Amino acid sequence: MPTSKPAKAKHKNPHRGRSLDDFLREEGILEEVEAAALKRAFALAIADEMQKQQLTKSTMARQMATSRAALDRLLDPDNASVTLATLSRAAKAIGRKLRFELLPA
Repeated sequence: MPTSKPAKAKHKNPHRGRSLDDFLREEGILEEVEAAALKRAFALAIADEMQKQQLTKSTMARQMATSRAALDRLLDPDNASVTLATLSRAAKAIGRKLRFELLPA
């Protein structure tokens, strides 16, 4: 019995073989997407640590010397308008230290 070859695609995908980073860079949104991902990761890490320590939002806001609304903005993974000072206060409030580093591009 003869073996058949797989059918070739009629249209080649021009994006096949490229990395997501390459695609995002070409679209001009790599930095924006990376920043949003970092903010989301930070918000989730803070929320997880608050839950582990059984901290309410009111207590956390008090420890950060900020408002509950500001804490809600910090914990909102889709809200990217957070300052370094706020991030630092949040880390300190849960007994953590914030560390930033510059990496080669």
